[in-house]
Amino acid sequence: MSAAIAAMVTAVVGVLGTLFAPLVASWVTRRQRTAEGLVEERRRLLDERRTAYISMNRATSHFHTLLKDALHRTRDGVLTDEDRSRLEEGRRDYRARYAEAQMIVPEAVLDASREVNVVLAGVDAALKRIDRGVPREGETAVQLLLDLKAADPKLTAMHRLMRQDLGVSG
Repeated sequence: MSAAIAAMVTAVVGVLGTLFAPLVASWVTRRQRTAEGLVEERRRLLDERRTAYISMNRATSHFHTLLKDALHRTRDGVLTDEDRSRLEEGRRDYRARYAEAQMIVPEAVLDASREVNVVLAGVDAALKRIDRGVPREGETAVQLLLDLKAADPKLTAMHRLMRQDLGVSG
């Protein structure tokens, strides 16, 4: 009787294995696809951040350079309408990239970019006041160049955070 029971149990297990094998295979395949989808989503988000960082970095550096050039020209009394137009175009591009990044990048990078933005926006506003002939007390091109220099460590910190987020060492 025990051999008959063992044969019957073996037969039942065999039948159940045959019936459940497609279900188990389907379940495993579904889990693999879900995991692959998550990996692909992480990769897509990383690519979006990388693109945002590249755009933001380029626009920030360009605006910083344009501000510095405009301050030197203002100090020397040779700022032209073309210089003003280039500066305004650089400011608009910077603002657009900054706005795009706000929707994508992590809070730590946003905090660092806000610190840079405070300096750049403050210098830009003061430069415009100087250019219009209505500077506030103590606002000179020379002082604004020093103020703009204060953005350098903030830019470095922002770049470091971007690189860390992307997994770039050093």
